[in-house]
Amino acid sequence: MRARTDGNRGGLTIALVGLLALIVLLNFVDRGAIGIAAPLMSKALGLSATRFGIAVSAFFWTYGLTQPFIGMAADRWPAARVLAVSVALWALATLLTSLVASLAMLVVLRLLLGLGEAALFPATSKLIARHVPPDRRGLANAVIAVGLALGPALGALAGGMILGRYGWQRVFLWFGGATLVWLVPWIVLLTRLPAGPAGAAAERPSPIAGLLARRTLWVMGGAHALANYGFFFVAIWLPLYLVKSRGLSIPTMTVLATATFVAQAIASLGWGQLADMLVRRGGEPSTVKRRLCVVAELGSVAGIAGIALAGGTGQLLAALLVTGVFLGCLPTMVYALGQIHAGARDAAGWIGVQNAIGSVSGIVGPVVTGMIVDATGSFSGAFAFAGLVSAVGAAVFAFAVP
Repeated sequence: MRARTDGNRGGLTIALVGLLALIVLLNFVDRGAIGIAAPLMSKALGLSATRFGIAVSAFFWTYGLTQPFIGMAADRWPAARVLAVSVALWALATLLTSLVASLAMLVVLRLLLGLGEAALFPATSKLIARHVPPDRRGLANAVIAVGLALGPALGALAGGMILGRYGWQRVFLWFGGATLVWLVPWIVLLTRLPAGPAGAAAERPSPIAGLLARRTLWVMGGAHALANYGFFFVAIWLPLYLVKSRGLSIPTMTVLATATFVAQAIASLGWGQLADMLVRRGGEPSTVKRRLCVVAELGSVAGIAGIALAGGTGQLLAALLVTGVFLGCLPTMVYALGQIHAGARDAAGWIGVQNAIGSVSGIVGPVVTGMIVDATGSFSGAFAFAGLVSAVGAAVFAFAVP
């Protein structure tokens, strides 16, 4: 009887992690849809680079500001239900984006999208800490990281194909519909999840004031923001840059952008395995991940510079692949570092605050990039600034992160 119970719990754990990885993937598909649609959408709506940057930035206004509070909610209330409501909201916002006819309407829907997606990483961290046994959490986080890395790749491939054949509206319509379908198996799983945590007794989470008093949280948030800048820069602006500045066709843009994000996805697994191997050989977990972040930030500087300086399509593809490989390291290691410092008790609240601070790059970066492009008529200055931010990030991970 006990073996059957353990087997049922194991099956539920697999289903839980699988569905979480899938919704993380869909999260980045939906979030990045505006970047894929940009070549046609910005033209249809008459958006300058700055106005487009404002629309992109709007997502992070609510995504960042609400995460600490949503993280606290996921620590105190059933995180699976918090996630279900949030997914429904962001799927609806994605669907309605297919109907936008003005910048104001686009900004409102981006605000709703950010509010919905704000629950994802705090709730995911809480669900893993609560329902996955400690000796399986490393694998669970690796599976989630695959979903995170494959999202931009799938979004670029599917979105580019939809964009070229059906127009930009269908990108949002189909992506939002796919996210709504995910809710069906999730609601079924909700009724079967056990009430108790896996591997430890439930503990009352720290109050928000207690979390905010911890210096390490602020340092990790700042490091997260610096790591995010290059990641967001490539994910948001790459399709528009390839079409507008490089003069590539939408099919060619789709191939190059997809290749970049596939490289990121594959590299994410490789970086994760490398980190585990170094820990097994005696490395201290947080030290290993921090040093890998330094390497990844420096590699991102080289890749971003290579994209700007590439002379032909071959060189451009090589630079994009290098950039994807190093960017694949950062999200996995940054979230893992946050979980290490937070512990299972405060996983949702800590990640909520850390992600909120990290979202500053999403608020400021797109507007800065748009202003640089409009002022100079080129992406060169934007690439230089992104490389500088990544270099600063390497220094922070090397000397400031505990």
